[in-house]
Amino acid sequence: MPRAMLDYTKTILQKVSFDVKLFARELRKAISRLLPSEVQELRIWLQFFIVDKPELQPTLLLLKA
Repeated sequence: MPRAMLDYTKTILQKVSFDVKLFARELRKAISRLLPSEVQELRIWLQFFIVDKPELQPTLLLLKA
């Protein structure tokens, strides 16, 4: 079940990536709901996902806090 939550989170983040504020809000929610190991996996995925989306680069700071 936890893996399903991580996959769901990735899907949501992909769908809201057009809006930086919405993306950041959904990322904050995901960080609070996922297990620490899943947050690490999400961080790796996010680094690859935002390579071509410079407007989303600042959201990486949310994962470091």
